[in-house]
Amino acid sequence: MRKGKTKKVDHEYVRKGSCNVWMFVEPLAGFRSVRVTSTKTSIDWARQVKSFVNASRYKNAEKIILVCDNLNTHNFGSLYLAFSPKEAFRLMQRIEFVYTPKHGSWLNMAEPELSVLTRQCFTDRVGSQKEVSRRASEWDKERNKLQKGLDWQFTTENARVKLHRLYPKIKL
Repeated sequence: MRKGKTKKVDHEYVRKGSCNVWMFVEPLAGFRSVRVTSTKTSIDWARQVKSFVNASRYKNAEKIILVCDNLNTHNFGSLYLAFSPKEAFRLMQRIEFVYTPKHGSWLNMAEPELSVLTRQCFTDRVGSQKEVSRRASEWDKERNKLQKGLDWQFTTENARVKLHRLYPKIKL
């Protein structure tokens, strides 16, 4: 500090840990499932998928269509890493994976819900995974109680413009 100069203070943030938030969304039904874990490995992902598939909500579903981004853990191989071959195969028979286009994870319906969760629950720094889990769980219950759906405004016409390179080129 020199006389006549502005005092400078470094407000460095000290990270006290991290956690992972898993989001499964059923947009038309206004249902979501939020879970918090300490890690984000392929085995963690497989466990989340198994829990989701085994939920009583889907016991009569012939096939569950799971839209995922292109993260390298989002595949059937992760199920085989986490479970016996018999269990992995059983889960595979219930799931159909649909992947968003490369650089198109914003097409995944979970992304807007994660954004809402963040804006509504995490406007401040959170000191523990337990607190993240508590806030996310309360938010999840409230949104599900209200059956808060997603107002998805990405039309087929918009998709043809935004994703033109993914559509086949028809030569006349």
